[in-house]
Amino acid sequence: MTDSTTTGAGKPLTRAVVYGLVSVALYFVLYLFEDSILAFTSRGGWYFIAPVAIAFVFSYVHGTFTGHFWDILGIKARK
Repeated sequence: MTDSTTTGAGKPLTRAVVYGLVSVALYFVLYLFEDSILAFTSRGGWYFIAPVAIAFVFSYVHGTFTGHFWDILGIKARK
């Protein structure tokens, strides 16, 4: 028999760890390729979309990680 509380807590924990690692990896890649990304986005024209897209990706991944993190701690928003 499996305990439903253990299984229920495992999924958010796994997701939080995965999104946390992806978030760390994104920051690491941004740090490593800072010069290349800056050169690419400084070209002008439609290249301005690249930093906006990067910001959206960071926002989504970090926000999802934070949401799962607070769920693990049992902190919920008021409704």
